[in-house]
Amino acid sequence: MRQLSYENDNRRTAAMSGPRPNDSELKLLRELWRVPRLSARELHDAVAPATEWSYSTTRKVLDRMEEKGLVAVKVVHGLKTYAAAQPKLKTLARLIQDFSRNVLDASAPLPVAAFAHSKLISGDEIEKLERLIGELDKDDDDA
Repeated sequence: MRQLSYENDNRRTAAMSGPRPNDSELKLLRELWRVPRLSARELHDAVAPATEWSYSTTRKVLDRMEEKGLVAVKVVHGLKTYAAAQPKLKTLARLIQDFSRNVLDASAPLPVAAFAHSKLISGDEIEKLERLIGELDKDDDDA
């Protein structure tokens, strides 16, 4: 019975805040945030030097991401293409909030200044990210 309750809690959390990408999925999402729509082959070719994955591994991760709702799939000229289902900043804000609370056991989010030298986030995006994290915290306080 305890396991059922835990699974229901996980589903409720995921439904409220969206699916959480794991490390492998984040590698693909980073590329999809950079180039908005790619085929599995294009995505594989872009990440293969860093991941050293086989093409079948990339496809398997994409299939799992599709099931979780992390990617949107569209057939273009008979070819299945992928795009990130959630915006980069929204996903990062949730991950930062989770890390701050669940790993650091902090009651406040990490300062976004910690990401000032990130290659993934521009200066303008840091301000937006700070707003999103604040909104997530406010939503959690209201719940």
